[in-house]
Amino acid sequence: MSQDSKKTTHFGFEEVDETEKQRMVRGVFDSVATKYDVMNDIMSMGMHRIWKSFTLGQTGLRKGQVALDVAGGTGDLTKGMARQVGAEGHVVLSDINQAMLEQGRNRLLDDGVVGNVTYAQANAEFLPFADNSFDCITIGFGLRNVTHKEKALESMYRVLRPGGQLMILEFSKPVAALSPFYDLYSFKVLPFMGKMVANDSESYRYLAESIRKHPDQETLLGMMNDAGFERTRYHNLTGGIVALHRGYKF
Repeated sequence: MSQDSKKTTHFGFEEVDETEKQRMVRGVFDSVATKYDVMNDIMSMGMHRIWKSFTLGQTGLRKGQVALDVAGGTGDLTKGMARQVGAEGHVVLSDINQAMLEQGRNRLLDDGVVGNVTYAQANAEFLPFADNSFDCITIGFGLRNVTHKEKALESMYRVLRPGGQLMILEFSKPVAALSPFYDLYSFKVLPFMGKMVANDSESYRYLAESIRKHPDQETLLGMMNDAGFERTRYHNLTGGIVALHRGYKF
C-alpha cells in the first residue's frame, strides 16, 4: 500500500496511521495504569464517582442478569453491577489493555468482589462473545480511545440481548459558559498534575486532546441510531462535561 493510500485517524490532535493508534493508546494506559484511580480522583475532584453512581442507577439490572463492562479498566462500574446482579448473576470486565485489566482484577479482589465476575482482554471493536449474551453493557470513558467507534457500537449491539441496554459514559461537549475554564484546566492544569502525580504529562495531554476529538452529544446519538439502537437519549452531567448516552436493542 502506498503512503498516500494509508488511512489515518487522530491520536489526540495528532494525525496518525490508523493501524498505529491502538499501539499508541496502549502505551498511554500502560504508563498510567498504576496511578489511574488516584488521578481520576484528582482530575475530576471526585466527580467521577458521582457520574458512575448516576450511571449505575440507570442500569435497570436485576438479580440473576448478565452484564458486560467494556473498557472497564479498574472496575468501578463492574463492582456496582456485580452488586446489582447478585451471586446468581454475572458480570464480565473487559479491557483491551492488559495492565489496566490487571489493575481492575486486583482491585476487585481486594474489595472482596469474587464469584460473579470474570475478566476478558478484548478489543471493543471485535467482542469475543456470542450474540445476544448480555442484559446490559456499559463503557465508561473508553469509547473515545477506540479507533473505529462505529465498529465498537455494532459489536456491542450484536452481543446485547433483545430488550437490553447500552450505556456510554464519556466526556463530551460542555455548555459554552464552561468552555474557557474547561480548556484552561484541560491543557494547562491536567498535564501539570499528570507530571506531578504520575510522572507523565504527555499521556494526560493526550487524554485532554482525545476528549476534544470525541463526537459531541448529538453526533454520538446519531452513531448509536446508525448501529441499530432504539429509544436513544443522553443525560448531560456537570454542564455537559460528561454525558451518559443510553440506547436499547429490540
